[in-house]
Amino acid sequence: MVQQALPERGARLGRPMGAAAARRTVHGVVLLLPGGDAAGTRRPTRMSAAAVLPLARRLVRAGQDEGLAAHVVHYRRRGWNGSAADPAADAEWAADEVGRLYGDVPVCLTGHGMGGRAALRAAGHPAVSSVVALAPWLPEAKAALAPDPVKQLAGRQVLIAHGTNDERTDPDLSYRLAERAKKINRNVCRFEVHTDGHGLHQHRSEVQALTADFLLGSLFATGYSRPVADALAAPPPLGLRMPLAVGFGSTLRH
Repeated sequence: MVQQALPERGARLGRPMGAAAARRTVHGVVLLLPGGDAAGTRRPTRMSAAAVLPLARRLVRAGQDEGLAAHVVHYRRRGWNGSAADPAADAEWAADEVGRLYGDVPVCLTGHGMGGRAALRAAGHPAVSSVVALAPWLPEAKAALAPDPVKQLAGRQVLIAHGTNDERTDPDLSYRLAERAKKINRNVCRFEVHTDGHGLHQHRSEVQALTADFLLGSLFATGYSRPVADALAAPPPLGLRMPLAVGFGSTLRH
């Protein structure tokens, strides 16, 4: 007897956090996109989704007065898988799902590692107004002749943050992408987290505060802190190599 393969389970949203969990009106949504592998067709582990939960909790606390909801996106497959770009497709599905659940509200895609690349790639979805890519995994330098596209970033608010000591994803590649994106969209900034590695653990509080500041400003027009406003306004390379100050966020309300 030949056994039939089980149908593949689709992507799904994690449990609602923030305004949606409290049954309050949702005015904006952040979708958290976890990291992953270059290739792999099995389901991601629970640990990958758990890794972005601390950031999700920080963001919904910061946005509680604005009606912010958050969901972690659970991918179909754990790998990027070449031209399939599976996590980016799942991010687009998740943005569609936000519209079904909450109506016409702005969406911020926030990802780390492979999730950062997925956020940047899926930014063209009409519901997406802003993107945060933390230590994004991007094609190697030898792919310079066919780099990741940036045209989908036009009209979006874009923040990239990368540790200068990242040994897993090359900070120079995220700078190159930001430089190309800045040519078609002035609302692009990039922060360098000096001495930090891929996980951005050494300056986790500052990175979370930076993300919260950018998210509130981009989703709800609350205004940006002076460093973020300066980075957005500065021409390259200044606005794309902005150092993230130690203690950033300590005087902000979030």
